[in-house]
Amino acid sequence: MGLRIVVVGSGAIGTYYGAHLAHGGADVQFLMRGELSEVRHNGLYVRGRVESFRVANVTCYNSTKEIGPRDLVIVAVKATSNGDLLNLIPPLLHEQTALLTLQNGLGNEEFLAEHFGAERVLGGLCFICVNRISPTEVKAYDPGTLVIGEYIRSASRRTHAIASQFAACGIDCSVTDDLALERWRKLVWNIPFNALSVLAGGISTAEILADDGLRRATLALMDEVIDAANACGHALDKAVAQKQIKRTEKLGAFKPSTLSDWEKGKPLEIEAIWGEPLRRATAAGANVPQLEIIYALLKSLETKRKEQQSS
Repeated sequence: MGLRIVVVGSGAIGTYYGAHLAHGGADVQFLMRGELSEVRHNGLYVRGRVESFRVANVTCYNSTKEIGPRDLVIVAVKATSNGDLLNLIPPLLHEQTALLTLQNGLGNEEFLAEHFGAERVLGGLCFICVNRISPTEVKAYDPGTLVIGEYIRSASRRTHAIASQFAACGIDCSVTDDLALERWRKLVWNIPFNALSVLAGGISTAEILADDGLRRATLALMDEVIDAANACGHALDKAVAQKQIKRTEKLGAFKPSTLSDWEKGKPLEIEAIWGEPLRRATAAGANVPQLEIIYALLKSLETKRKEQQSS
């Protein structure tokens, strides 16, 4: 398709997929902040047990006005930074520009649709485990899969064309006609592991699963999320939980993104990952007491940290 692509948000996810696309020959530009000179000099590295490669020549800028209109905007900023997109995205748009959000949680497609038009919006589910370990390097514990779909529509020819471009660059990418269902499927993993890694004192997925009590808590939360999804009209089978556990057991000492944010003192994606699912589940009549507790604890931790930082 020869898409002109820009990655907005060059953290672990944005860097990984952007580097993969560039390595595969796609026309990719990156919006970055303070690490421009280092990336321009050293390139970008992806390292992992399955794949390792370097992109030597990286086209990156610190302003979307310098980039100009592109065909596909990959939105990979944290959901806590969605307000910044109101200024970042407009210079990147032409009449047919598509917006693909790879963000966690619920509500991100709705935000983009409200401000830039629903017809532009697609969503992607990154069933992947990567950490950014330096401004120029990401570590891929599991390259996983990418699933993309249209916001409140079945997959179009555009969706399949984008997926084909990703696949041509070595990314395991498939298309869904039910983006909302896949959002809930990912929450089955995100809600327990991201929360418990922080609430249990800063531990990896391997440590969570090695502790009998935390393992049971993980499974209980997974079952609750599956029940919530079904109450909201998204048919998820109970077997999803065990599949997620088995996949996670293979990752080793992986730090979920929320733990990485917590350790770096960054805001947590509390509303997108826990708050919005809780509100939707409650509105649908689902009983989600554990999710409610997790949400309250994370909000309390975040509030206390902000008070300490400001004192």
